Amino acid sequence: MGETVVGEARGSAPAWRGGFGRLWGAAAVSSFGDAVRVAALPLLATTLTREPLLIAAVSACGYLPWLLLGLLGGALADRVDQRRAMVAVDLVRGALVAAFALAVATGHASIGLLLVLAFALTSMETLFDNAATALLPALVPPERLGRANSRLMTGQQLVKTVVGLPAAPLLLAGGAALPFATDAASYLLAAALVAPLRRVLPARPPRPAASTLRAEIGDGLRTLGGDRVLRGLCAATTLCNVGVASLVATLVLVSGRHLRLGDGGYALLLTAYGVGGIGGGLLATPLARRLGQARAVLLAGAGQILCLLVLGRAPGGLVAGAAFAVFGCLGMVWNVSSRTLMQRAVRRELLGRVSAAFRTCAVAGAPLGALLGGAVVRWWGPGAPPFLAAAFFALSVLALLPAVRAVAGGPAGESADGSRLLTKKDTGGAGVPVSRSGQDASGSP
Repeated sequence: MGETVVGEARGSAPAWRGGFGRLWGAAAVSSFGDAVRVAALPLLATTLTREPLLIAAVSACGYLPWLLLGLLGGALADRVDQRRAMVAVDLVRGALVAAFALAVATGHASIGLLLVLAFALTSMETLFDNAATALLPALVPPERLGRANSRLMTGQQLVKTVVGLPAAPLLLAGGAALPFATDAASYLLAAALVAPLRRVLPARPPRPAASTLRAEIGDGLRTLGGDRVLRGLCAATTLCNVGVASLVATLVLVSGRHLRLGDGGYALLLTAYGVGGIGGGLLATPLARRLGQARAVLLAGAGQILCLLVLGRAPGGLVAGAAFAVFGCLGMVWNVSSRTLMQRAVRRELLGRVSAAFRTCAVAGAPLGALLGGAVVRWWGPGAPPFLAAAFFALSVLALLPAVRAVAGGPAGESADGSRLLTKKDTGGAGVPVSRSGQDASGSP
């Protein structure tokens, strides 16, 4: 029997006037703020301290809160009004970043303050991202969700690559505080865009009155672990993130010492990746319509292995840039399709918790990957990380095969909590969070 299809009518479009347009605008604004802040953070850290461990700790703060608080954030996201939670979190984050911008402008910034800010922003992100994951399916009709998912992610990548990154050096030229002030404004504008969505959201499903946070977190973990499709996707994504982190952590060494691309080589590869991601967002929906979501994920993972092998053996910048562009394209296909599969298998009232469990497992692989990347450079040289990443992607494809067989086996299966996995006679799609942070799926530097 054929594999499940995306379930999306050809030529359908998101309901822009029903709330999706505001959500898309908030995602685009957030991506711009992310780009300028991420560009400014390492430069500011190097002016505040020369201690490499403290500088690295700034990046670690982007992972640690997800490991410590991710499951709690998912449970809270399913308990509260998701729109109000997103607005409140953005207002608080905007105020914090604005205060930090003032500290930078007046010369009162310190590396300790920067670490506290990074940890606080990511901690609040655990609630924001999980709430946003569960919000989109309430805004967009089922037959249009897949396309809405693709447009959200493509818009975020487009704004980040074409607008945000080029604007970062211009803002930095205006002063070290300006990128942070801009990021603070982006938080406040995103909150203003999301706030009016209360008029178009349907009623939330009721929550059992006697349930506790611990029990609700357990429900999310059991749903993730008890469903073959979700379990396979989570394992595959975690392995991919180990590989991606091993490459990203050492990419400046790969481009400079191995590929010998010069001072602009690192920026060249990142730009190629971003452009490829835009193309992948445009490709994801028609590819999934033709192959099905699960096979699209499998194809993307297999293709990324080839890209990494080419990157490791590239004779020059042109080949390396092309390989990284295709790598970014297929990474976006993976992200869109895997998120669609995950959200199709879960009832709306469980989405926040399952998303949190999925994200926590996926993020847990990144610190390990970064350490492994540094180790292989030390032992085998700067050409080794692409091959290490390829090995983890090969493992991820093997881990994904049971999920692909489960989806392709039809008729519709049952997830651990009783929700259906849609077959080709069903319609539907998935949501994507309006994310302000790093990777949650394959191929996301």
